[in-house]
Amino acid sequence: MTQAASNMVQDSAGAPDAQLHVWLKPHRIVLIAIGLGILAAAGWFGEWDWLAQYRAQLWQGLWVTLALLASSVLIGFLFAVPIGLAQVVGPWWLSGPAQAFCTVIRGTPLLLQLWLLYYGLGSLFPMIPGIRGSFLWPYLREAWPYGVASLAISFAAYEGEVMRGAFAGVPAGELQAGRAFGMSPLKLFWRIWLPRALHRALPVLNGETVLQLKSTPLVATITVVDLYGVISRVRSGTLLTYEPLLLLALIYLLLTAILVLIFRFFENRIPTRGV
Repeated sequence: MTQAASNMVQDSAGAPDAQLHVWLKPHRIVLIAIGLGILAAAGWFGEWDWLAQYRAQLWQGLWVTLALLASSVLIGFLFAVPIGLAQVVGPWWLSGPAQAFCTVIRGTPLLLQLWLLYYGLGSLFPMIPGIRGSFLWPYLREAWPYGVASLAISFAAYEGEVMRGAFAGVPAGELQAGRAFGMSPLKLFWRIWLPRALHRALPVLNGETVLQLKSTPLVATITVVDLYGVISRVRSGTLLTYEPLLLLALIYLLLTAILVLIFRFFENRIPTRGV
């Protein structure tokens, strides 16, 4: 075995240890110790006999939270792509409304937007002739469509700005090379521009999706019973404070960790750095 091959074997064997050494910073060790201490104290001193009674509701609330997150992120991202593209290459009558939309939505609280949709717009629908007899009425009288709409609109505004920067950051030479090969504008966008922009936006999408997860409890204010809503019912029914809230925090921490790991998986498979 040559010296270079021997060094490569040693480097590959020591890589996991080096990564573990880099990850185990002192502040992380302290935070992990504090977290484990809190969990141990909560498990030992807390009252957890209510878990069996509310288990089905907790699973239902978790499902509602995940459904709100997935639907709002998917719908919001589908709107974010044209919003970002319109700000980069669109004419003024498209880029202007797109910029105004992002500015207004990002400049106002999400809770205010949610209430305006549910208590404002939602209260107007029953006054429209014929709406009660239409196929839309079973959905319009429910609260969850307004929750999904407000979360998706907020995500679209924030991600629209992210995609604007991602589209603008794609090197012009790559687009010129695609045109030189005779690609049509649609093929150029689908094969080069959009994938390269997604590569650049993926790390930011990770953080925005985590923020979106932490925004979902706001829908409990319009009677949607998500995970936070179930925990509120547990608090009211058991008169306990710390145990339900600690469980809620633990579930959100686990969901955040899963989201981060999923995005890290795609970030490692897709070379985002230096693109």
